[in-house]
Amino acid sequence: MATTTAVSYSQRELSARIIPYVFFTFACYLAIGVQLAILPTYVHLNLGFNTVLAGLIISLEYVATVITRPNAGRMVDRLGAKRTVLNGLMIGGVSGLCTLGAAFCPHLPWLGLSLLVVGRLLLGASESMVGTGATLWGILALGSEHTAIVISWNGICTYGALAIGAPLGVLLERVFGFWSIGAIVVLLGFAPLAMAVRLPRVPVHHGEKQPFHHVFGKVAPHGLVLALGSVGFGVLATFITLDFAHRGWTGAAFALTLFGALFVLARLIFAHSINRVGGFSVASVCLATEAAGLILLWLTKSEGLAFAGSALTGFGFSLVFPALGVEAVHHIPPQDKGTALAAYGVFMDFSLMVIGPAAGAIISGFGYPPIYLFAACSVLAGLALTQWMAARERRAS
Repeated sequence: MATTTAVSYSQRELSARIIPYVFFTFACYLAIGVQLAILPTYVHLNLGFNTVLAGLIISLEYVATVITRPNAGRMVDRLGAKRTVLNGLMIGGVSGLCTLGAAFCPHLPWLGLSLLVVGRLLLGASESMVGTGATLWGILALGSEHTAIVISWNGICTYGALAIGAPLGVLLERVFGFWSIGAIVVLLGFAPLAMAVRLPRVPVHHGEKQPFHHVFGKVAPHGLVLALGSVGFGVLATFITLDFAHRGWTGAAFALTLFGALFVLARLIFAHSINRVGGFSVASVCLATEAAGLILLWLTKSEGLAFAGSALTGFGFSLVFPALGVEAVHHIPPQDKGTALAAYGVFMDFSLMVIGPAAGAIISGFGYPPIYLFAACSVLAGLALTQWMAARERRAS
């Protein structure tokens, strides 16, 4: 472990040392991203199933992630981060084989759909293992004092890969056909294994491990804030395109680009502030900024103000995960940190899984603008809970 030397790294050296570990997260989420815009169309138009099943094929991966993430955390604590990442990458590669097989079943639709279902479930398990394992691998290799930076870089790789993956998947399918989607998922699963094998292991802590429900209870307040803060991201990412179309505006893609650009920019510039001023303080500022952006989206009557609201939302949401993640694992013993990170991440997974139907119901009853008000109220509730946790921490110290 590099806990004794990590403090002497410059920012450039630190980033260079982190990137090999978070690259596995990038590969995993790129495999997820290339399928997002392609699978529903393939299920509906090529295999001939209804739109409900076409949408369900995407949701299955999120369900699998929610279910398997706790086991991924326990695997990291018991078997080690390196072995967990290796297992996750291999499972991701197998999921690609299932997707590749589905490409050759246009005349056997139920077989094709079944292969896609298995592939999506395996990919969800892969995401749990790779995401949790790579994060803790980087933290243990660089030192726990760099937890915020590792988590921040992990998030940059996650959202960067999703942003790149969607248009890449469309291009591949258009040029080569659906089989190329399965092929690239196979490649993204198996090819990084060569790099992962060469990276050094980090020690597995063999102290007495707490039951999952005990660890879950400790991180639950932090995770609840994360879930509430993720509502803004989920609403904007899922419905802003439809909202712009409903209003007759044409800049939805630019709004999403602004969200992503400000998200990444804030993580690159301000991630170090978490160690300087504390996770609760950073999270409070971020949640307030995110809420302001969502309120602007709720009130806006012009495309320009909608762009500003999207940018503010992305900037605000950027550091919520790492800022609260640092606080969530701060009092967790080393042998349970993988479990804690997994339990913490479940809250965001669950939030993104349910926000689509919930916001869809609001739109059906009240139209598009109220979904941003709903999201802003959720984020402000998270801000209040953050202030309560910060006050409790001050009293305890």
